[in-house]
Amino acid sequence: MNKRHHSSDFLGFALVVAATIFFSLPVSAQMLKEDNREQAVRKLVQSTVMINALYVDTVNMDRQVEDAIVGMLSKLDPHSSYTNAKDTKKLNEPLRGNFDGIGVQFNMLEDTLVVIQPVSGGPSEKVGIIAGDRIVSVNDTAIAGVKMSREDIMGRLRGPKGTKVRLGIIRRGVKGVHEFLVTRDKIPVKTLDAAYIVEPGIGLIRFSSFGATTKDEVSEAITQLVKQGMKSLILDLQGNGGGYLGAAADIASMFLPKGDMIVYTRGRGGMQLQEFRASGNGQFEDGDLVVLVDEYTASAAEIVSGSIQDQDRGTIVGRRTFGKGLVQRPINLEDGSMIRITVARYYTPSGRCIQKPYEKGDAKSYARDVIERFNHGELTSADSIHFPDSLRYSTLRKNRTVYGGGGIMPDQFVPLDTTRYTRMHRELAAKSYIVETSLHYLDKNRKKLQKSYKTFDNFLKSFSFPEDVIDEMLASAMKKDSIKARNEEERAKTLPAIRQQLKALVARDLWDMSEYYQIMYATDPVVNRGLAILREKMGKGKEKEIINSSK
Repeated sequence: MNKRHHSSDFLGFALVVAATIFFSLPVSAQMLKEDNREQAVRKLVQSTVMINALYVDTVNMDRQVEDAIVGMLSKLDPHSSYTNAKDTKKLNEPLRGNFDGIGVQFNMLEDTLVVIQPVSGGPSEKVGIIAGDRIVSVNDTAIAGVKMSREDIMGRLRGPKGTKVRLGIIRRGVKGVHEFLVTRDKIPVKTLDAAYIVEPGIGLIRFSSFGATTKDEVSEAITQLVKQGMKSLILDLQGNGGGYLGAAADIASMFLPKGDMIVYTRGRGGMQLQEFRASGNGQFEDGDLVVLVDEYTASAAEIVSGSIQDQDRGTIVGRRTFGKGLVQRPINLEDGSMIRITVARYYTPSGRCIQKPYEKGDAKSYARDVIERFNHGELTSADSIHFPDSLRYSTLRKNRTVYGGGGIMPDQFVPLDTTRYTRMHRELAAKSYIVETSLHYLDKNRKKLQKSYKTFDNFLKSFSFPEDVIDEMLASAMKKDSIKARNEEERAKTLPAIRQQLKALVARDLWDMSEYYQIMYATDPVVNRGLAILREKMGKGKEKEIINSSK
């Protein structure tokens, strides 16, 4: 009786929902006859009700409904998707610009959480937690030595703003476990990875996504670099997976004159839905500009690079970008879950569609696209890339030829260097030997390093990672995992890369990510090509100054 009553209630609710969906559909969606469409919706509802009411075993209807939604979306494009409430929250956090927590950067050293840096002015720093501290318990629950997952540890540390959490801390040189009571607060999530002067007159800015705070972060970085003498800029969008469309428009506006087209979207039937133009803030409108891209540069990052290329504002350097040019509209459901439905495509100012080709319902082939590019030689040789005349477009100021067909093809191609890291280096990195060696070394020598290297410039010029520690790492890797060089040539090529990475990791933990990239990018081929372009432009600029002054 109760079961029937429940099913009846469910049927009534489902029919109301179906009617709501049906009557709220826009008039432009009348591509199917109304009676056929209504019949399809009723069929779905009836099937769901009958399964719930009659199936021989108990059915988890929440799971069934989620599976049905996922199934429907899987037959569409690769970017229409569904996420449950938990995953939706995690997905949105990096873009919203903050989360509630204790405010520490940390890493796992073996099975113990080690504080790399407390967030400046954050809740942990306020109560005296310092770099190098080990958090061994949270509210009397041990998190060290119990093989707890990183996700579970983060779940225990995070919580609503204003709530308190007791942390058990072990500190090097101090006996016993000490308790700190931390009041959780809003912790800013930065998208900016690095901003520094590479060499006199040339700055570099790198950020990992386009979030709510990206505009302010990049604006502040430009302001500070200009104060340090920046005349030319490398904008590093390698590996940038995108984010908010509005943030992309804000960033592009920093480099383009007011009114310049940045991107426009077209929806069903080719109808133009939106267009975004430069707002006129033009913070770095005149300096020479190079944009770095690769096969993982996507979405909002492609909008910025595509607009800069089409408007002849700067030089795009690297490899063809990912080709994610579909616009999703997020629809929040009442339980906190979300569906993201593709409603339009992005187009660059010259009219190129950013989205690469795909087959509906074939997400597997779509996901393998970058692998297929590598297999076909596109990532390693520009000669392997050929475009038909139908994909030829022209830039808006200089009438240069650019190509559509998905992604942004760079002005200057830099092949993927498959020999940069040896097999031995890749194995050491995959097994975390390099990261753990840097953490152990820093844990033992933090105070000594801070005393010896007051500035990063001093560290950059004079620090070398100890060879005996590297030897110990290699011996351990050989003993535990049989990782070794196949020959002396491989060993000779591996060691410099290991030294560089270890030095960069120590710099990151003593200072921040900008210092890490200053060291790692010294040998990066894409960055160095960008530098060469700007050096040449600056050299020509000086020649013009000399000629003009002599007239």
